[in-house]
Amino acid sequence: MSEQRAVILASGGMDSATAAAVAQDAGYELYMLHTSYGQQTESKEYECAQAQAEAFDAADFLHLTTDHLSKIGASSLTDDEMDVEEADLESDEIPSSYVPFRNANLLSMATSYAEANDCEAVFIGAHSEDFSGYPDCRPEFFEAFQQVVDVGTKPETEISVEAPFVELSKTDIAERGLELDVPYEHTWSCYREEAPACGTCDACAFRLQAFQNLGERDPIEYAERPDYTES
Repeated sequence: MSEQRAVILASGGMDSATAAAVAQDAGYELYMLHTSYGQQTESKEYECAQAQAEAFDAADFLHLTTDHLSKIGASSLTDDEMDVEEADLESDEIPSSYVPFRNANLLSMATSYAEANDCEAVFIGAHSEDFSGYPDCRPEFFEAFQQVVDVGTKPETEISVEAPFVELSKTDIAERGLELDVPYEHTWSCYREEAPACGTCDACAFRLQAFQNLGERDPIEYAERPDYTES
């Protein structure tokens, strides 16, 4: 019996890297998809995604570039006129870093890639601390997108949309990743900078907090490392 295949939406970050490790541990052959869509740190994210593909010995690595999300704008990740906000880990407001309907765009690309390569699954690393602020990270969104995949692909195509961390915290993800020896030194989360990471945007804060909660040192370089440990 041939090995099952899975597309990994490989952002270059720690969540998608951990999702790749989880998929590989479950026996999937990895087809890693990275998209540059005009985000401020796209060069660093691409570099990390490439390094992850090598580390996981992926069967294929596909890099797609698109500028429509940056042209649409309305996100501090893609719009130079908008500032990336300082971290607020308690906020349940939709942050300025929300890219309108981004995950639907990325999952559509991933589904096309999966169907063309006879893959059985698409993995995305969204987690519970994402969906408090990002509507396209909610469990209901992935359930709905699964229906889109089911009705929008060939009758013989069966692709499962997998969001293994959707009910987990960033700390849970880091703990699982450390168990699976995820190469976190080849991941990037910062919304602002390509080197060193700022340490004070939401993405840096959640990431640092996760490692701090576990008593581990995040292996990437930061301009500053505030203490975000949960009291």
